[in-house]
Amino acid sequence: MRNLLIFLLALWGIWWIRRAIRRAGEGRAAGGEKAGKTRRRVEHMVECAHCGVHVPESEGVRDGERFFCSEAHRLAGPRKRD
Repeated sequence: MRNLLIFLLALWGIWWIRRAIRRAGEGRAAGGEKAGKTRRRVEHMVECAHCGVHVPESEGVRDGERFFCSEAHRLAGPRKRD
């Protein structure tokens, strides 16, 4: 009886290790795809010339060389710094 229990425990251990290895391989493949998608989503952050808040470049407004976080800040103009 003791030997049967050890044998079943060994089978369960082999099954568990194989399953863990297979899942790690699947996770690596999925992680590689995620990393690729994440890299494409990274966007350049730019500082607003009026308030200094950093916003994604696609969400702001450009006025020549200056960048603003909104149309209201573009109309207000750049903040005068002391």
